[in-house]
Amino acid sequence: MTPKTLIYIFLTIGSIAGGWIPTLWGAGALSMQSLLGGLISAILGIWAGYKLGLYIGS
Repeated sequence: MTPKTLIYIFLTIGSIAGGWIPTLWGAGALSMQSLLGGLISAILGIWAGYKLGLYIGS
């Protein structure tokens, strides 16, 4: 699996999870908390996918 594919997978999973978690405490799906959570977790997903791609590729 290429590093680019891993980054896309982790980006997708991270943004979905980060947008969904605030709904557990009652925030709306399109609230500011969900959008911010999706953004932060998408960035973390990109970072994790990049690091995993480096680890697998070496």
